[in-house]
Amino acid sequence: MARAGKKLLYQFGVGLAFLATIRRDGAPRLHPICPTVVDGNLYALLLPSSPKCGDLKRDGRYALHTCPPVENDDEFLVTGRAYFIDDRVQETRVRDDLVARGMTSTQDEALFRFDIDRVMHAKYPGSHGTWPPKYLVWKADS
Repeated sequence: MARAGKKLLYQFGVGLAFLATIRRDGAPRLHPICPTVVDGNLYALLLPSSPKCGDLKRDGRYALHTCPPVENDDEFLVTGRAYFIDDRVQETRVRDDLVARGMTSTQDEALFRFDIDRVMHAKYPGSHGTWPPKYLVWKADS
């Protein structure tokens, strides 16, 4: 499942996914982000002034969903809790990984590690519109 997730996450060369967070009023908020995997952990650098940064610092619950590939409707979803990481060494490692993948950095982003509680991979049998998908689910407590 991890291999399928990384393939979908990095299908455009850089990590690209949609991040769902929880607003202060409890409503969901959706953001495109560029996450990356470093040393087996999922990370993202977020601008401190962005709503998603505030959401995650206040309530770390999240859902991250990859974009579907061009050829089919395959999906990869992870949920869990994100944690602000105040570690310059780890921040540099994540920033270096993003830069190596062609991203830029403003050098003032906040680092978050996304711990994973649940993973769902939906594999569609053919091209767009084929049904039903084959679902594979992993839970941290299983």
